[in-house]
Amino acid sequence: MIKYFQLVQKIYIHPLFWGVTGLAIMTGYFWELLALFGIVFLHEMGHAIAAQYFAWKIQRIKILPFGGICEVDEHGNKPMKEELIIIMAGPMQHGAIAILIIVLQYFSIITPEYTQLLFQFNLMILLFNLLPIWPLDGGKLVQLFLASRKPYLDAYKQSVISSFIILLGLHAIVLLFAPFNMQLWLVLVYLYIGLWMEWKQHHFTFMRFLLERHYGKQQDLKLLQPIDANGEDFLYHSMEKFRRDCKHIIHVGGGNTLLGKLDENELMYAYFTEKQVNAKLKEIVYYD
Repeated sequence: MIKYFQLVQKIYIHPLFWGVTGLAIMTGYFWELLALFGIVFLHEMGHAIAAQYFAWKIQRIKILPFGGICEVDEHGNKPMKEELIIIMAGPMQHGAIAILIIVLQYFSIITPEYTQLLFQFNLMILLFNLLPIWPLDGGKLVQLFLASRKPYLDAYKQSVISSFIILLGLHAIVLLFAPFNMQLWLVLVYLYIGLWMEWKQHHFTFMRFLLERHYGKQQDLKLLQPIDANGEDFLYHSMEKFRRDCKHIIHVGGGNTLLGKLDENELMYAYFTEKQVNAKLKEIVYYD
């Protein structure tokens, strides 16, 4: 139980949030802001509690001027079942929030008007977070689904590209129906910048995935996934085929013959430890 109380130390409130709060007080929208960010906070705490349960490394629980995010220091090597639960823990909080709203209204702690506002905000935040756009929960679910069927790097890049396409569609809807809503424009800008940064850093993200897989604590992988490769392939190109929740054996061929086999650990050892970054598979394989 103590480890969950330690999450309080991870909470980070962006300085601009206090500016938004002051503006809300001056304009008479404080209770609306309190409702909105109270729901956002409980949503992010759902993610954080689930991540803490599975002993994931939580960096910060950030409250931003237009939302929140639970940042974890994990790079694609935890079990996908755990990640699915952590992702869904946020949206599931909205069911508990709805029950809480009903209880507060039943005991006349909040007015019927405020109850309606809370229900609207609760549904709005839930539906928004389920949009298939990274880094929203819906976008993370799309990436997780792709990762269950494709190599990690392919799934990562395809999820970012699909997120950008869907974001363009959302942008068009905002232009048609709410062109002067400043808060929506801020959210759009935040999502565009986030996607651009994700794409720009996709090589760095992939290298973290490999480094953690090589040097980090290994999970017990029961699924063995062979990779067929040519002896002329560079080591890095073979690692691009690595998938989550799998351990790989690389079958190295040359022409119509099998030159030999490599365990993924041997491949990563040659690349990262021995610094053979420009080596080809035929140079490190043990010939059968």
